[in-house]
Amino acid sequence: VLFLAYFAMQVIYARRKYKISPPETKGHPEFERTFRAQANCSEYFLIFICLLWVAGIFFHQGVTAAFGLLYLYTRLKYFQGYAVAAQGRLGPLYASGWLLWLLVAMAVAGLLAHFLWP
Repeated sequence: VLFLAYFAMQVIYARRKYKISPPETKGHPEFERTFRAQANCSEYFLIFICLLWVAGIFFHQGVTAAFGLLYLYTRLKYFQGYAVAAQGRLGPLYASGWLLWLLVAMAVAGLLAHFLWP
């Protein structure tokens, strides 16, 4: 939640800096990148939280927590890179995508182990 608050605050600062009043989403390119980065991170947050919860309960809490922290770090780098230049988001985007897929695999493995094997 702190990450989402941080991202939202960056959008507010960019709005003030470039004098773009809500609900406008067009304006200076740096504002548009910051706004888009915040929206992208928010869109994936629910998926991340659900996967983190299921993998933590059914797979392993420690491994899940480590991957969760890594995911948050990659999303922070994604946000920072995207705010500077659109190409700056690509490396962290791919890394966070792989981490989400790892969380999916852990959640599925944990659920299968829990419900199929006594």
